[in-house]
Amino acid sequence: MTSTLALLGGKPAVTAAGPHFSWPPIDDTTRAKVAAQLEKSISIPGRSGIVAELEDGLQDYFGVRRAITTSSGTAALHATYWAARIKPGDEVIVPAWTFHATASPLFHLRAVPVLCETRPDGNIDPNRIKELITPRTRAVMVTHLWGKPADMADLVAVANAHDLAVLEDGSHAHGASIAGRKVGTFGLASAFSLNGPKPLSGGEGGFVLTDDDDIYHRVITLAHYNKRAKTEIPEGHPLARYAVTGAGLKLRIHPLAAAIAHDQLARLDSYLAGRAEIARYLTGQLARIPGLEVTEMPDGVIPSWYGLTVTYRPDEIGGLPIERFHQALIAEGATEFDRPGSTCPMNQLPLYQQPSMLFPGHPHSHRRYRPGDFPVAEHAHAHTIKLPVWHREQDLEVSEQYVRAATKISDHHKELL
Repeated sequence: MTSTLALLGGKPAVTAAGPHFSWPPIDDTTRAKVAAQLEKSISIPGRSGIVAELEDGLQDYFGVRRAITTSSGTAALHATYWAARIKPGDEVIVPAWTFHATASPLFHLRAVPVLCETRPDGNIDPNRIKELITPRTRAVMVTHLWGKPADMADLVAVANAHDLAVLEDGSHAHGASIAGRKVGTFGLASAFSLNGPKPLSGGEGGFVLTDDDDIYHRVITLAHYNKRAKTEIPEGHPLARYAVTGAGLKLRIHPLAAAIAHDQLARLDSYLAGRAEIARYLTGQLARIPGLEVTEMPDGVIPSWYGLTVTYRPDEIGGLPIERFHQALIAEGATEFDRPGSTCPMNQLPLYQQPSMLFPGHPHSHRRYRPGDFPVAEHAHAHTIKLPVWHREQDLEVSEQYVRAATKISDHHKELL
């Protein structure tokens, strides 16, 4: 008899035509804004036009004094570290599990990323920070993984007790909040990505948020030399004499990306509200499926739902390996179910095991990492399956099909053993 499982010859549970998820949503309004920008200018060297409009919008949305756009989220992180005066030999505590760009710009500053164990959700564990602090420690960088805010109250308390700067990587978490306060506003500065699939997208791009004028002027010096630096760094400021050259880098956003991001910013809250509705359905349904565990959000924590993650529990379905379960999901047509790849425990990456190949003489020798160094992060990563979260009412149908696919595999798991 043929199995009902698609992997074994049955009919797939997901019948909706793919692709099942694309981002950002582009409509005629978006196209018109991009076309209008093409007519105006495709190069904006100063803070004017669509770049100024986007930065003003970001300042209003996040409630901060300063927003500076950049060419990518990685560039925003690089600028944030440089602006925070991280210098050669300094140490910055970073979560062991994150996308590597959270920490890799530190190598270019000859500073040392110090990996810290995470909680099972992937966010840095505040209780593990103190043991990593040395006289060289200058800051803690916090990622809000998959759009779920980290425990900022405890993190800020630990950092303040040890006179460390708090920096945030909000690249997954545009619009996420804790008790009404938006992610990206808890520390000295924060960096965000505007890359393709992010909750707020320009296709490519990034930005830095801060209330600190020194940080602002230093970001301008690093990322926006010449016209913008000459206009915005006050005369008599120590950095003003470097305006023409800056620090030698140009990291400004493309105006077409700024036009897309500005269009998307006006829709962000409606997107997030729609995602929250779909996430409520998905988490409620997936939590009922043997083999899948869903972590509830703490009170007052509102995620961006960049990704919805479930923890795979093989012990509940006969020890079926996650690889086989995931293979079966894909066969059912639920192709958006994903196992995180490049967003992984960084001790598994060659850059963090042997940086000297790319950065000869880097002062990282006393912080060499190996697989197994971060058991919580590594176990969680190895047992994580994630989904993008849809945002429209009509997306509920495909969401239901994805739930049916996971339920079907769980119910018939013995056929896969």
